[in-house]
Amino acid sequence: MGTKAMEAFVANETPVLMNKPPPHVFKLMSLPSTIIKLALGLLWCIIHVVISLFSLCSHLMFNLECYLISSGLLRKYRNLQLSRIKYLAIVVDSREAKNTVKINQLLCWLKTLGMKYVCLYDIDGVLKKLFEPSMNGSRDDNPGDYLDVSANIKALDCCHRGMTLECISGSDGKEGIAKAANLLCSTYLNGDRSAHENVKSESVFTETDMASALKSVGCGGPEPDLLLVYGPARCHLGFPAWRLRYTEIMHMGPLKSMKYGAIVKALYNFSKKHQNYGKFVFHNWIAPHRNFFLPSH
Repeated sequence: MGTKAMEAFVANETPVLMNKPPPHVFKLMSLPSTIIKLALGLLWCIIHVVISLFSLCSHLMFNLECYLISSGLLRKYRNLQLSRIKYLAIVVDSREAKNTVKINQLLCWLKTLGMKYVCLYDIDGVLKKLFEPSMNGSRDDNPGDYLDVSANIKALDCCHRGMTLECISGSDGKEGIAKAANLLCSTYLNGDRSAHENVKSESVFTETDMASALKSVGCGGPEPDLLLVYGPARCHLGFPAWRLRYTEIMHMGPLKSMKYGAIVKALYNFSKKHQNYGKFVFHNWIAPHRNFFLPSH
């Protein structure tokens, strides 16, 4: 390489070398960020350990409580007052509904606790297929009269349970409401307008009309007082929404880990709840010419 070429190379590289800070400057600049990253990582580990320990303790305490309830050692759970639970609904994830051993065990527990009217639901209709051969072909009118319904209820006599069981699926949900709406529209369009007084304006369908249509298409039914959900999701998994207006919903976790004590605790907690919907008490306040209506507590 000639002298001129060497001078040109040095001239080109000198600004680059002058703009680069020395190596110790890099170390000084990266040290605070490294400390921050280590501190955040340590903080995340501590939070993760605390939450894990809290979850583990809660799980152990829940299992211990369920064991004590099942053993009858907790006095307040011995005598359940189930007069408020006239109709109980059980929602099961369709993948877990195939576990017939757990389903039968669950029904046996409910029978032991004194439940007489139970509704089983899964969105794919697995439970319908499971219990259909065990159900009587004729409808039982007595439960229908007691619960003010006349559809979808049959008596289950298998395995000497003797409880009234209703099995529904996703077809009784969206499809059911669509069938009921089609029935109302067809009834109106076919000239049967006697129920709607002489109206030239648009017809108004009331809640009573829809309830009657749902009964006619076989998708009517009572509103459960309590709904127990077994599955990974904390939702009703497509249970007919028009039957859940005043229903208490409780998530029970996966079906494979169900416990007798957990069911007893859920029924006990519901029996202690107070629902004051639709109830009003007149309070006459000491004020001139003023009266107030306040909801009761």
